[in-house]
Amino acid sequence: MHHRTVADVMTRSVVTAHPDTPFKELADLLDRNAVSAVPVVDAADHLVGLVSEADLLQKEASLPDPQGRARAGTPTHAEQARVTAETAQGVMTADLFSAHPEWTVPEAARAMEQHHVRRLPVVDEVDRLIGIVSRTDLLRVFLRSDTAIREEIVDDVLQQTLWLDTRDVAVEVEDGVVTLRGQVENNSMIPLLARLCWSVDGVVAVHTVLGYQVDDTSGHAPGTGPTGTRSTFRGRH
Repeated sequence: MHHRTVADVMTRSVVTAHPDTPFKELADLLDRNAVSAVPVVDAADHLVGLVSEADLLQKEASLPDPQGRARAGTPTHAEQARVTAETAQGVMTADLFSAHPEWTVPEAARAMEQHHVRRLPVVDEVDRLIGIVSRTDLLRVFLRSDTAIREEIVDDVLQQTLWLDTRDVAVEVEDGVVTLRGQVENNSMIPLLARLCWSVDGVVAVHTVLGYQVDDTSGHAPGTGPTGTRSTFRGRH
């Protein structure tokens, strides 16, 4: 099975800034290119930081209130330095989490969730910026057609991986939801089959309505297990 990687879905033409890019130019870059953040790179294209709308808004939030309302709390020295900064060097977030092009889409999604970020700069083995991947980019796998998903499950999961006869297991896909119907030899095959289907890009859910000839999960001898039992498996990707 071919799992889509960050390299398959990332944006390669990335709008960037440099450490000495002026504050107003940063705001213009975001507005002109309709992006919410720009990576900051050095002269060799090594990633050194990221400037987001939130970083720039700190300056706006620090301005005196026209009606005299004071800002809640006293800003720290670091916060004060950021709001008075004039270039990307001073406002950027330098402690970054980045992705690598060979990561799978689920790996990148888990990294975004773990670190609570909306995007990940993508770097090569020497930390040169080669792209950026966003939540929207990762969601593109769910744009795969039902036909493409079904073909991959039939060809790669059933036939090449598990050597199952497609006359025994029927595959239905509607709006990314996979339903498997039919019968397999062993009961233990059902959750394995479901997990492999879950690993196919674009799958939203997997339902199994499958019988089995041998219940090899309960210690029954071959040929003594129930026949035609229906089992439903639901899992999360």
